[in-house]
Amino acid sequence: MEYNEALKYIHGSHKFGVKLGLTNITRLLELMGNPHRKLRFVHVAGTNGKGSTVAFISSILAKAGYRTGIYTSPYIERFTERIKINDVEISEQDLSRITQFVKEKAEKMLSQGGNHPTEFEIITAIAFQYFYEKKCDVVVLEVGLGGRFDSTNVIDTPLVSVITTISYDHMDRLGNTLPEIAFEKAGIIKPGGDVVIYPQRAEVEKVFEDVCIERGALLHRADFSKLRLENFSIDGQTFRYKNYEDLRISLLGEHQAANAAVAVEAVEILKNKGLRINESHIRDGLSNTRWPGRLEVLNKDPVFLIDGAHNPEGAMVLRDALNKYFPDKEKIFIIGMLKDKDYKAVIETIAPIASRFVTVTPGSERALPAAELGKFIETYCKNVTISDTIEEAVQASLKFAKGNSVICAFGSLYYIGEIRKLFTKRHVPS
Repeated sequence: MEYNEALKYIHGSHKFGVKLGLTNITRLLELMGNPHRKLRFVHVAGTNGKGSTVAFISSILAKAGYRTGIYTSPYIERFTERIKINDVEISEQDLSRITQFVKEKAEKMLSQGGNHPTEFEIITAIAFQYFYEKKCDVVVLEVGLGGRFDSTNVIDTPLVSVITTISYDHMDRLGNTLPEIAFEKAGIIKPGGDVVIYPQRAEVEKVFEDVCIERGALLHRADFSKLRLENFSIDGQTFRYKNYEDLRISLLGEHQAANAAVAVEAVEILKNKGLRINESHIRDGLSNTRWPGRLEVLNKDPVFLIDGAHNPEGAMVLRDALNKYFPDKEKIFIIGMLKDKDYKAVIETIAPIASRFVTVTPGSERALPAAELGKFIETYCKNVTISDTIEEAVQASLKFAKGNSVICAFGSLYYIGEIRKLFTKRHVPS
C-alpha cells in the first residue's frame, strides 16, 4: 500500500461515521494482538488545551530521555503530525505499512459479522501499533471526542490521567450542560488511578470528585494561586509555579502558562511513580515545546497570528490574549467556522475588539459558507469582506492592515493549516 492509498483508505472510512463506544476498537485491537496492552500511557482529555498540555508533557519526557509517543488530533498541515515519537512524525512508509496491516484486520472483523471500524478507530489502532513496534517508553495520548466512549479509552489504567478545561462543544454528543460534558470527560478516570485537573467551576470539579471517589482514584488539582506570570512578549513568556522559578515557554497567552502548570503537576506524579525526571528536564521540556496553530505568530510586520479557537471559551481566551499582547492595535480577523459549532457565541465574543472581519469557507463538508457567516457578522461589525479562497482572504487582510494593525486568523483548524502553509512557503508578502 502506497502513502496516498493509505490516506485514501483512512479518510474513506469517514463514511462509517462517528460511533462512540469501545466495542469496535476492542475487537480490532484483539485481532492485532492488543499492542496497547504493552504500552504505558498518559491520557489527556478536556475541551480546550488538550493538545498544548500533551505537547508540554511529551517534551519534558523526551528531554528526560524517554522514547515518547504522541497521539493528537486534528493535524494542521500533514496527516503524519498526528502520530509522533519525540516530536518526529511517523514516516509515510511506516504509516502505509501499518495501515495495510490494520486494513486486513478490519476486513477480518467484517467477515466475522462485525462493523467496519470508523476513521478515528483506524487511526488510533495505527498509532498503537506504531508505538508498540517502536518500543515507546511512554505514550501521551490525546482523547478525540469526550472520553468515556472515545476509542483511546480502550487502554487500561494509565500512569496519570489529565483533564483540561471543560467548555461547551460537541453538545449533540456530550450533553447540554457543563456537568454532563464533564461526566463524559471523566470517563478516562480509571480505578485506582491518579488524575490531574485544571481548576475550574465548582459544578465541574464536583463531577470529577464524585467519579474519583467511586473509582478509588486520587484527584490532584493544579494550584493556580501559586502561578505567577513574570513577563511576556510575542516571543514567549516566563512564569513561576510553586517552587519552580523563571520557567519559560514560547507559547503565548496566560492560559498556556496554566496548561504548563497542569503539565508540571502530571510530571510530578510520573516522578513519584519512578520516572527519572529532574528540574532541568522540566525547564528544557517546557521551553522547547512547540504547538502550531495556537496563538502562533507567522509574521511580525504586520503581526499575523493564527489560532484554533472554535468554541466560546476558546474565543474568550483568544480575545483576552489579544487585548493583553496588543492593547493599542486595531484587530483584523480572518474567520472560518463549521456550521455545527456555536459560531454565533464566538462572534459575539470577538466582535467588540474587531475593526474588520474577513470570512472564508473551510475545506470541510461541515463548513459554514463564508457569505452566510459574513451576513451574521454584519449584525455586530459593518466592516466585513467575504473571500472566495483562503489566499484571497490573507491578501485582503494584509491590504487592510496599517502600521498599528494585528491580523489574527482563527476558527476551524480545517483552514488554519492552509494559511500556515502560505507563510511557511512564503506565498505572501514578507
